[in-house]
Amino acid sequence: MKIQWIVTCVCLCLSVSTLALAGDHDAMIASAESAGPASVTAKATIKTPDGTVLRKGSNGYTCYPQQDALGPMCNEPVWDALIGAMMKKEAFDPDRFSVSYMLAGEGTALGVSNSDPYATDPAKSDDWVKEGPHLMIVVPDRGMLENLSDDPNDPVYVMWKDTPYAHIMLKVTDEE
Repeated sequence: MKIQWIVTCVCLCLSVSTLALAGDHDAMIASAESAGPASVTAKATIKTPDGTVLRKGSNGYTCYPQQDALGPMCNEPVWDALIGAMMKKEAFDPDRFSVSYMLAGEGTALGVSNSDPYATDPAKSDDWVKEGPHLMIVVPDRGMLENLSDDPNDPVYVMWKDTPYAHIMLKVTDEE
C-alpha cells in the first residue's frame, strides 16, 4: 500500500508540474531543450511526462521539461525504459550503454535519494542529492559499476547502486 501511495505521489507531482507549464508550449520546449547540448536537442522529440508530444524529433532522443520531481532531461530510449521500469517496480536489465543529459541540473526539483529511487522525503533520507549539471550513464554490465564510488561528493559516482536502476552520475560542473 505504501509503495502504491509513493508511486501515486510521484505521478501526481509529474502531472501537476506539467500543468504549471501547460499554458506555455514554448516554455515547456525551452525547458526541455535546456537539458542537453544543441546537437542533441535540436532534433530530439520533446514530450510532457504524460507522453504528449510537443515536438516530433528524428535523432532517437526524447527530452522532457522541468518537473517537480525531476529537472529537465534528454534521454536515449534505454533511459526511458529504465524510468518506465522503475515507475512500475519492474526488473530492468539494460542491453547497451546509454546516456541521459541533465545539463540544467535538477533546477527547482526536489532531488532524490542516492540509494532509494522510491524515497520522497529529504528529511527522512541521509543521502539526499540535488545535482547541478550532469550526465547519467547506464551500462549493460553491472560489473562495470563495482569499483566506482557511491559517494555523491565524488565527481563520478553510482546512484541507486543496489537496485536494478543503478547508473553512473557524472558531474559536469561543481555548481548545483
